[in-house]
Amino acid sequence: MTHTKVNYADVEPVSDGLHFLRDPLDAEQVGLSVLDCDPGWTGMAHDHADDDHEEIYYLVEGAATVTVDGEAVEMEPGDALRISPDATREIENGDVESTFVLVGAP
Repeated sequence: MTHTKVNYADVEPVSDGLHFLRDPLDAEQVGLSVLDCDPGWTGMAHDHADDDHEEIYYLVEGAATVTVDGEAVEMEPGDALRISPDATREIENGDVESTFVLVGAP
């Protein structure tokens, strides 16, 4: 098949509004996730150094701060943020619901 279509709302979240779409899309070289954040939600600080996994965070709606290696990066709708594999990152959502699209690849 040359294409696969999935609506993220039809994919069970793995936790706290995080929908992994890589497997449902049968993607082999890129990961795609949608993250719905409640007001005041804070994610887990982590990196992807072991997997050499670069990520891009795109804020669709809302307001949030992504802390990258201790530096707070304010995000507003339309902002895209590339994060290197070895950088520690953590999302802190603002006072309104937010939706991120997260893209990653080795």
